[in-house]
Amino acid sequence: MKLGWRIWLLSVFVALSVMFILSGGAGIKFGAFLMVLAIPLSLQFIKEKYAKIGAIVVAVIILLLLIYSSLSQTGVVVKSIEINSTFSNSGITQGEIIKSINGEKISSKTDYTRVMGGLLPSQEEIKIEIKTNKGDYIVFTKDSPTITVDNVPITEIQTGLDLRGGARALVQPDANLTSSEMDDLIQVARNRFNVYGLADVNIRAISDLDGNKYMLIEVAGATPSALEELIAQQGKFEAKVGNQTVFIGGDKDISGVCRNRAECSGITSCEDVQGGAMCQFRFAVYLRPEAAQKHADITANLSVDSSGEYLSEKLYLYVDGKEVDSLLISTNLKGQVASEISIQGSGQGKDQTEALLNARESMHRLQTILITGSLPYKLNIVKLDTISPLLGADFIKLILIAGAAAIVLVSLVVFIKYRKVKASLAVLLTSFSEVLIILGGAAFFNWNLDLPSIAGILATIGTGVDQQIVILDEAERGEKTRSVKERMKSALFIVVAAFATAAVSLLPLFWAGGGLFKGFMISTLAGITIGVLITRPAFSEIIRMIEGE
Repeated sequence: MKLGWRIWLLSVFVALSVMFILSGGAGIKFGAFLMVLAIPLSLQFIKEKYAKIGAIVVAVIILLLLIYSSLSQTGVVVKSIEINSTFSNSGITQGEIIKSINGEKISSKTDYTRVMGGLLPSQEEIKIEIKTNKGDYIVFTKDSPTITVDNVPITEIQTGLDLRGGARALVQPDANLTSSEMDDLIQVARNRFNVYGLADVNIRAISDLDGNKYMLIEVAGATPSALEELIAQQGKFEAKVGNQTVFIGGDKDISGVCRNRAECSGITSCEDVQGGAMCQFRFAVYLRPEAAQKHADITANLSVDSSGEYLSEKLYLYVDGKEVDSLLISTNLKGQVASEISIQGSGQGKDQTEALLNARESMHRLQTILITGSLPYKLNIVKLDTISPLLGADFIKLILIAGAAAIVLVSLVVFIKYRKVKASLAVLLTSFSEVLIILGGAAFFNWNLDLPSIAGILATIGTGVDQQIVILDEAERGEKTRSVKERMKSALFIVVAAFATAAVSLLPLFWAGGGLFKGFMISTLAGITIGVLITRPAFSEIIRMIEGE
């Protein structure tokens, strides 16, 4: 009965796996993963020779297919889309793979830049047909493209910020938030980053052992100063006439902000001034009817200044309570319901090139705050880190070398101690298989491998080798009155006991350090679990074969 129950459960796993694989798309990956889960279940009742060894081989092959499943994809992947743009309104979403544009095949970022650069910006509105892996889209626009793309990665493994380069901030709201309030804060922050044009933004809520809630923000390719500028301030925008607020940032008062369109947004002039250079910018802001009426009511009571061209009060612009600019109000706007307001500002620098960059940065920041509104809570930066992409590449190379060298050296030590080439090769192959299975799981779950995660994989290699030596030692030096099979059972009991102890000790790391050690905890726990369920039983079977039983 017990065996029949296990066979029935295994049959369900296999049937579901086949169903998902036949469905195609993402179902292929899920079906393959279900088959991997069925492997340890099958080991419970399959006693035939080579069964456990075959199981680990099948697991490695399936997960290798998961890791390299993206090799069949050609095109460029959409990393981010500027919200409230013609491209975002077309229905294209982040993560889709662009295959062709107007019938021309797109194989790389170079192809995308060449094709889009030949089409946009345009003097007249044109039709663009975009084909992706999820469907066909049609966009009518004459503006510059607002999609950030990248080449399709070789593998499905996603690396964390430590390896890609960028900036990371651990921030804490100045209020105790509920889960729903934290979700709202994350959504507003994510909108701000998307509008700002930053790709590869990862924002998630984490908490520590004391229950304090934090928001972890990771932005690939960003500098710490840019990240701090975006999150350290609430970005509360107000436009005032005198001491009366005319409108504020966000969709409550603003229906749209002109961006990337030369007729209503851009740099108007650059000139040399004393001590450097200055560039002026302007862009249009479209008010909702209520805000436009409020502007009319306030200006109706103003007088005309001595020039006769402007009203007696200016329109003052404030960000986080600080005045950033002031605009003269033309007399023809007195008491008028104006739904379009022209915002102006400037940027300064030691030369015109630097002034131009600063003006564009200031304009972009103002536009972002006007579109997204202020953050609902003030954020305090607890920790701010940065790492360069070059250093991240060096980390990957050094980690691969260190991991491979560790496995090879341990295998040599095993050979010196036991004088058995087959046993040494078994340690080598089993350790490499364990790492591949972990990486396959990471590819399936789209789990970002950061430095703590990779440190966990290295720790898994260490514990795995230690347990394999326990199995070898039991087989070599155990009581000769017992069979090899009985000695393997004793060794596996030690392995399972060590697994239970390690699993319990790792759990607090999920919350420790505001969740920054979660990657280490997950990768280590996944590795030792895979070891107990798949690789250790297979290794013990190999040792039984070597011992001739």
